[in-house]
Amino acid sequence: MDIHEYQAKELLTAFGVPVPKGGVAYSAEQAVYRASEIGGMRWVVKAQIHSGARGKAGGIRLCSTDADVRQAAKELLGKTLVTAQTGPEGLPVHRLLVEQALPIERELYIGLVLDRKRERIVVVAHPHGGMEIEEIAQREPGAILREVVEPAVGMQAFQARELGFGLGLAPPQVGQAVTAMLGAYQAFRELDATMVEINPLVVTKDGQVLALDVKMSFDDNAMFRRPNVAELRDYAQEDPREAEAAEHGLNYVALEGDIGCIINGAGLAMATMDMIQHAGGEPANFLDIGGGASPDRVAAAFRLVLSDKNVRAILVNVFAGINRCDWVAQGVVQAVREVRVSVPLVVRLAGTNVEEGRRILRESGLAIQTANTLSEAADRVVAARQ
Repeated sequence: MDIHEYQAKELLTAFGVPVPKGGVAYSAEQAVYRASEIGGMRWVVKAQIHSGARGKAGGIRLCSTDADVRQAAKELLGKTLVTAQTGPEGLPVHRLLVEQALPIERELYIGLVLDRKRERIVVVAHPHGGMEIEEIAQREPGAILREVVEPAVGMQAFQARELGFGLGLAPPQVGQAVTAMLGAYQAFRELDATMVEINPLVVTKDGQVLALDVKMSFDDNAMFRRPNVAELRDYAQEDPREAEAAEHGLNYVALEGDIGCIINGAGLAMATMDMIQHAGGEPANFLDIGGGASPDRVAAAFRLVLSDKNVRAILVNVFAGINRCDWVAQGVVQAVREVRVSVPLVVRLAGTNVEEGRRILRESGLAIQTANTLSEAADRVVAARQ
């Protein structure tokens, strides 16, 4: 789960991470009011979407008068902002962050990520911020600094100091950077985050160290115990099908192909998508219905897949371990009757009670093709879509 920049800054502020003065605005008049609250002579108006590279797309405006703030807000609110990360469809702008404009002397990069191979949180730093970490890794991979955090003791001050001095900060700024890094780590750990990125962490001309731009992502599976974070979710920034899938406990990711996939298990879903491509097709989605393939959940999965107008055939691939194939087959038959599937459907069942499941599909009277192996199922669904 992602959140907006202003939300991430509010969360990090509670952990002692210093950020510029600012506030959220939902209208041009509110943006002007925020600027007057902040004070000063220059402000930055930032479009709030779940994407980086907003500046290159015209989503960040520098303003020096109230009229500039009002005009920038009018131009951004309601606009669909297309960045290098959103794809051609872009994302809608429904809110803005108005902040004080700072005299910047240096821009740095700080990122905290979960290294699944090491099973540790890793803090990554680079002396040049303001660009994506992928660009940084390509340009100067040797200049990237890393500190691996031991989970039993957490991030230590000496680790943050080593990063601060490694970034070339002067001693007065190292202490401020240590506060920012330790606060970011504490937020990462206590809020079940999967990423905290401060890009850039800036040093101003008067010696302040501030988190100028922040991104945070969270573990969806842990949000039941983080209601204060879960309520920050902005469904307008997500594919509506993915939002609906979350409501039904489904894992759905839209892709660009034309073969809908309904699978139980993430690993089996990946293997199925690979087999579809091997057979000459392109999957339209990743959809994992999980272990409990109940009729209601299967029906929800069919509705999600069919909401994509590009889908020309559907492949259901279920390996019944905890589930039973006869129960899954009953769910498929019931779902097909309820949803009225109008495209070719191929079902491959394997596992417990597989023969009974296949019998239910055969005797249903519905136009359901069956397959015994994954390879056969992939070949049939690719041929059926044409």
